[in-house]
Amino acid sequence: MIKHRRTLAGALALAVAFGVAAGMRVGGTAVAAEPVAVSAADAPLRDILHRLTTVDGAPGALVETHGRRGGTVLTSGVADADSGTPVRGDSRFRIGSMTKPFVATVVLQLVGEHRVALDAPVGRYLPDVVRDHPGEWRGVTVRRLLQHTSGLPDYLDFLAPQDILTDPLAHHDTRDLVDLALDRPRTFGPGHGWDYSNTNYLLAGLVIEKVTGRPYGEEIRRRIIQPLGLAATTVPGDDPVIPGPHPRGYVRPGEDAPLMDATAINPSVAGASGEMVSGAADLNRFLAALVGGRLLEPAQLREMMRTRPAGDDRAYGLGLERRTLPCGGHYWGHGGDIFGFQTAGGATLDGRQTSVMVNLDPGGTDAQDDDIRAAVEAGLCGGRPGGGAFR
Repeated sequence: MIKHRRTLAGALALAVAFGVAAGMRVGGTAVAAEPVAVSAADAPLRDILHRLTTVDGAPGALVETHGRRGGTVLTSGVADADSGTPVRGDSRFRIGSMTKPFVATVVLQLVGEHRVALDAPVGRYLPDVVRDHPGEWRGVTVRRLLQHTSGLPDYLDFLAPQDILTDPLAHHDTRDLVDLALDRPRTFGPGHGWDYSNTNYLLAGLVIEKVTGRPYGEEIRRRIIQPLGLAATTVPGDDPVIPGPHPRGYVRPGEDAPLMDATAINPSVAGASGEMVSGAADLNRFLAALVGGRLLEPAQLREMMRTRPAGDDRAYGLGLERRTLPCGGHYWGHGGDIFGFQTAGGATLDGRQTSVMVNLDPGGTDAQDDDIRAAVEAGLCGGRPGGGAFR
């Protein structure tokens, strides 16, 4: 669940819904923790985190890097804007669209088991969805769902924040969310463009459920979470609670406005497009296993890494983005936005991983976006943007 749009008007609508309808408390202004003494290699990365929690305006931030010689966990700012409790290094948080690589991995495992065909029409697996929504379905394949080339509109374009936050604990049925999008005109003909659409991954989750006979979250647990020992990672379904140590998640309704608490929300509104909870160490372990070939057979991993341009130095594969590193080479990963949290993670083929979290979304600035990406890339480049071997 990620929207590459973070207007103040949209955030203000969220604030109205939170403050009036949901009755959630307003947090005080967060005060970022002062930087502490760190190694020379980590100091530039610490500077980015400090920038995130001061001039960029996020209450708190966390980054964990890992490589062949070990790793580093750095935090800045506060987990709770009222109490001033600092961010813990073992924090759990909502990961938004970083859910998508998990979903794509399960689909590709099913491809490897000859239970799903990447270039088969979606109607083979979801005939009831196609039947209920007449229109242009020729060319809408499983591959095009995973790569956002289906042309199907994004259901979030038709779901106002107030509709969610009037009752933030309400269950949202996946088929209802899908129906919201599929009655609208297609964005483009299948395969004739690229546009990020969360509807694609709601449908991918339904494909998993149709083929396996089990909820997609159960398949993620069985195929990824349990084998990798991802103790901080859950697929919560309707559960609004973030288990274990976690920061509060906030939205900001406008520039210089007080923070508003968005921690407790039923994540079924995101479903397979972005409902999962995890931690930075787990995300790094998952990304390492994925790009390192421990979750997919070589043929399926090659398909995942077949990309097409997606703008802003991005190339999008099947649930994974490829970006260029300022210190040379490139990395694979994804970002995620969901109420209260913004995350990003990346991994290189030679065994480096970095994951970042801030506890503010929506209402963050373009500078927040840029610095989250800079933190990922600095972590992968050994602590400093633009150069240095990983330590």
